[in-house]
Amino acid sequence: MLSPSPNSTKKAFSRVALVGKYQAEGIEEHLKDLAKLLKDLGCEVFLEAATAKHVGLKDFLTETAENFAGAIDLVVVLGGDGTMLGIGRQLAGSNVPLVGINMGRLGYMTDIPIQSVQATLPKIIAGEYEADTRTLLDAVVLRSGKEINRGLALNDVVVNRSGISGMVELAVHVNGSFMYNQRSDGLIVSTPTGSTAYALSAGGPILHPRVAGILLAPIAPHSLSNRPIVLPEDCVTIIEVVDGREVIVNFDMQSQTDLQTGDKVEVRQSQKTITLLHPRSHSDYKTLREKLHWNEYPSTF
Repeated sequence: MLSPSPNSTKKAFSRVALVGKYQAEGIEEHLKDLAKLLKDLGCEVFLEAATAKHVGLKDFLTETAENFAGAIDLVVVLGGDGTMLGIGRQLAGSNVPLVGINMGRLGYMTDIPIQSVQATLPKIIAGEYEADTRTLLDAVVLRSGKEINRGLALNDVVVNRSGISGMVELAVHVNGSFMYNQRSDGLIVSTPTGSTAYALSAGGPILHPRVAGILLAPIAPHSLSNRPIVLPEDCVTIIEVVDGREVIVNFDMQSQTDLQTGDKVEVRQSQKTITLLHPRSHSDYKTLREKLHWNEYPSTF
């Protein structure tokens, strides 16, 4: 397939950064192919500094993620949803949009198959795309009233037991009102984006990305009456560790803090967001159908 001429292709994005999953097989060649495609489209191509270091590519301009704002127009993420989660947190609030390309299994956020990049990416560069704003959670860990850690989460904030320790007892307050004490393996506080991650396996509902809400989903609760609940987006949820050994709090399952009895985790919707770009043909329902193996609708529908 012939690459488009930069003179014949209008560009909505001129400076494009590539972020790759370091451990993925063939990542170096895929990054090179993407860079060539983008350069043929007339884009200035950068490699995210950590990606360049781990993959060993040296013949590229590099830029650190913290300096993308104002220097980069678009970030192309090559990998899976985990890679997108990591870079998404770093770019939250920067107004730099992201495009996700998966290298095997279809992702909820990395929804463009590597096999269709040559046809799909030029259209996005030319401005043919759908924009999708995603919310994040801001969590503060408090010990004796003092902040000991803070984290952002694009998927979820999870308070749970680690290892083989027993159940954890948690007291949950929402906007200053006591909601419940629960004994369980833990509690998930999820964004709509994260509703298709850990919260889904814990029995929580799927929330459309445009739903303005925060999901609480207990993990294996002792009482079956402890059910998932969707809270308004402006709620502040405080989770206190009442009892339990080896309790931790995870942020997108990519960083964690050890908790003690009496520690509190205060979770609210962040003021920061990220923007994902999809092809014009993108359908959230098609992605769910393919990921969850729902029955196909009749071809005559």
